[in-house]
Amino acid sequence: MKQTTYSASCGFESACQIPALPLSHRSHGLHGHSYFATVRAQLPEGWAPFAGAEVEELRRRLEACVAPLDHALLNRHIEQPTDENIARWIRSRLENEFSVPGILQVGIQSTAQTGVDLDANGHAHVWRRYRFQAAHKLPNVPAGHKCGRMHGHGFEVIIHANQDLGERDLAIDYDHLDEIWAPFQIQLNYHCLNEIEGLANPTSEVISSWLWERLKPQLPELSWVTVYETGSSGANYDGQRYRIWKELTLDSAIRLKHAPAHSPLSGIHGHTYTLRLHLSAELDALMGWTVDYGDVKTFFNPIFKAIDHSPLYEIADLPDGDTASLAAWVLDKGRAALPQLDRVDMYETRGSGSIVSLEGGDELIPV
Repeated sequence: MKQTTYSASCGFESACQIPALPLSHRSHGLHGHSYFATVRAQLPEGWAPFAGAEVEELRRRLEACVAPLDHALLNRHIEQPTDENIARWIRSRLENEFSVPGILQVGIQSTAQTGVDLDANGHAHVWRRYRFQAAHKLPNVPAGHKCGRMHGHGFEVIIHANQDLGERDLAIDYDHLDEIWAPFQIQLNYHCLNEIEGLANPTSEVISSWLWERLKPQLPELSWVTVYETGSSGANYDGQRYRIWKELTLDSAIRLKHAPAHSPLSGIHGHTYTLRLHLSAELDALMGWTVDYGDVKTFFNPIFKAIDHSPLYEIADLPDGDTASLAAWVLDKGRAALPQLDRVDMYETRGSGSIVSLEGGDELIPV
């Protein structure tokens, strides 16, 4: 059974200060951010003005919701404007003043490296992004596989920590995550991963579980670890389950069949879409991966070629050109070639689009 989640995002520029922090803390004083807000919701049929307009309508309401915060002092609206409290303020307004039902996630990103996501239960997952440069090779791949040669990546790691604060005002301090991460940065950055104990076969999945095992005792709130091997692929591990994703972009033309004649969405237009394929499988003990990223690309390539640089409205079995229809179509076609595929994200702009998943494949994963 498939589930559809709609996603919308927008940015705003704001100044703030966090009075509850010590005077010496850099965030105590007046400062500012380019914030990026995201909401994901499972919307009922008929909620939008017409079928296919769900993302556009969700984005319109989110923009109206955060409008008072744009080019404003956040303290005038939120007493302690931490990322978490901003997200809670937005969620409350969306539900109570802008009639957005079925909210699963509200996220606030205050910098490229930091943010908070509220999940469906209202738990705040604080996250922090780190980068390290390293070499590695995969020793167990077949002869001739490119990953069997020594090579390197600019790896990225995101640490996610579940902080259910109740009545408290301040979330986990990002500085605390920095302190925990610092020894790992020294150990991993500008090194060959194969030479580090426990990383003889350093796939993305193995790196994520290696980090989990060492971070969890120091950070009991750890929710999961995300490892980007490249900018378009990576792995998640939550202590029990591995998931990987592969991201592609496509440039395609669409039109929405149900849009009224006066809507610009009724005419032929297009987007540079971001498509994310999420796969879940047991870890192959020998290979150290769930699915080879190369196999994902190879098996999915015929489907990709059918939709990239194409007029999608000419595909006979595609119900419509909205992102939910596209994601569902890709999931159906993709699972025939990649049975491990359980979720497809299709974004028409940054953070705005649809997520279609099999039951159990739609949990909060802020990649």
